[in-house]
Amino acid sequence: MRSRTLLWWGIGMLVAATLLGAAIVFGYTEPPGFDTWWNDTVSASRSDWMLSFALLLDHIGGGWIAILLVPMLVIIALLIARRWQAAVFAAVAFLVSAGAVQLLKHLFGRARPEDMIVASDFGSFPSGHAANAATIAMVLWLVFPRVWTAILGVAWVVAMAISRTLLSVHWATDTLGGALVGAGVVLVLGAWLLPWVTRSRRDDPALTSVG
Repeated sequence: MRSRTLLWWGIGMLVAATLLGAAIVFGYTEPPGFDTWWNDTVSASRSDWMLSFALLLDHIGGGWIAILLVPMLVIIALLIARRWQAAVFAAVAFLVSAGAVQLLKHLFGRARPEDMIVASDFGSFPSGHAANAATIAMVLWLVFPRVWTAILGVAWVVAMAISRTLLSVHWATDTLGGALVGAGVVLVLGAWLLPWVTRSRRDDPALTSVG
């Protein structure tokens, strides 16, 4: 995928996320109808196994595990695979994505649902868990552009998004905004760094000589 295409898709996603947040926070005094409907629907359909799974993703996708452990595991895996340039790309993406999420959280200051099951930090929009999941998924897809990475990435983001609404710590639009931010940041950075990542790999004699 060409750098210009990545750039415009990434910018489009970031603009869409920002406009979505602005429309919700400044255009509504109450949560939009879709958010209310979805929150009521998932609240009525909760089961023990759903809550257990959502709580597991809450721990994996937030706190020090999401901020340090998961990114470090991805970076270490890339280093083990002898993809140090990709590891640098991933590290930058994690940092910028987290910063963008916090910027929008403090810009919009959206209130969370009142029936939260677990405690969470300031700002409901966008979802940091969904953004982190999308960041991981998009980094891995750009580094390993395969059908299986795309399928697993989409499944991971959707599962994380649903888990956040199951716990009532986010509105559905928060998770959409988070996914847009996470994916958008990676695409914009990919437009800048991915040519270096792929070119460095092609120029590595130890890798090009294999096979």
